[in-house]
Amino acid sequence: MPTIKALEALKEEMTAWRRDLHAHPETAYEEERTSAIVIDKLKDFGIDVTKGLAGTGVVGTLRVGEGPSIGLRADMDALPMQEENTFKYRSQHQGKMHACGHDGHTTMLLGAAKYLAETRKFKGTVQFIFQPAEEMEGGGQKMVEEGLFERFPVDAVYGLHNWPRLPIGSFAMKPGPLMAAVDGFEIVLTGMGAHGAMPHQGIDPIAAGAQLVSSLQQIVSREIDPLEAGVVSVTVFHAGQSRNVIPASARLEGTVRSFKPEVRDQLEDAIKRVVDGVCTAHRVLAEIKYDRRYPPTVNHPGETDIAASAAAQVVGEQNVDLNPTPTMGAEDFSFMLEKRPGCYVWMGTGRGPDEPLLHNACYDFNDEALPIGASYWATLVERELA
Repeated sequence: MPTIKALEALKEEMTAWRRDLHAHPETAYEEERTSAIVIDKLKDFGIDVTKGLAGTGVVGTLRVGEGPSIGLRADMDALPMQEENTFKYRSQHQGKMHACGHDGHTTMLLGAAKYLAETRKFKGTVQFIFQPAEEMEGGGQKMVEEGLFERFPVDAVYGLHNWPRLPIGSFAMKPGPLMAAVDGFEIVLTGMGAHGAMPHQGIDPIAAGAQLVSSLQQIVSREIDPLEAGVVSVTVFHAGQSRNVIPASARLEGTVRSFKPEVRDQLEDAIKRVVDGVCTAHRVLAEIKYDRRYPPTVNHPGETDIAASAAAQVVGEQNVDLNPTPTMGAEDFSFMLEKRPGCYVWMGTGRGPDEPLLHNACYDFNDEALPIGASYWATLVERELA
């Protein structure tokens, strides 16, 4: 079945909203302008508004009689990176860019809110959740901790992310883990500085760090069951300032990804053990900080069926992938799924093989997808709160 006609008619207006948001990106917990726009539009639609949850978060509440409740979540924040696009609505804020499509997510949920407020073809309550700080700053966790579901009860909660790797007009979702848990580590190595020509007079933290890079990234291949999934990547290595000086210290940082709790525990334990062993061998002192960030994004079976049915109504069953390969990317919607049943879906926005992907300096949300995503949200509400 096609997208909802009223939302197709709203496409030009939604495109203007989206491009305005794209031109004025705001990073984590600084989404003041974005929140103000969301608040103004929700009020114009006749939806009750609560602001201030997690600082810049917004929740719009639309009640139509007595019935179940459903939460729909969109993230609002941009990334701290420089945009390289040259179109008129490119970022006007130096060093900030909507490189992940949250401008599109916000717009699609606003479009659905406008339609649902006008048509009211459901019975129950919709909570429109506009979340700050998804990009590694835990805005979803903070909203939950500040009482999101106690103040705005829902029977189920749903999230969506645009996916340029999938063609426009398609969706993908599956029950169980869809996106990984993400943890991070920082290792500070302390040795003893020396002349580069006289290494025996010092204790070299670079040598220890170099072995750590190799040893840490062998953990998955040598210690994790080959049928399980895990990633350990060292992504930062800072040491020294002069080519003839062995520095006194070095710093390594990295990311750890997994799906299962037992694998997550195993990776953390192995990293700490390897650091201790390598640094003991090199006579280097090590301080390690291990930070558990987002849990895995785990979809619930019943709500995944509901989401799949809604997507199929919009784009056709043949365009809904019910068994996509999970990704090692992470998503803080996972905190909401730990508290309430729900489903997180990927919505195709791909234009072709040369499409810039998420977090690329040339990425831009595909405006052709706006009525599709808004129709999915509206259809989901009308089906679940029939």
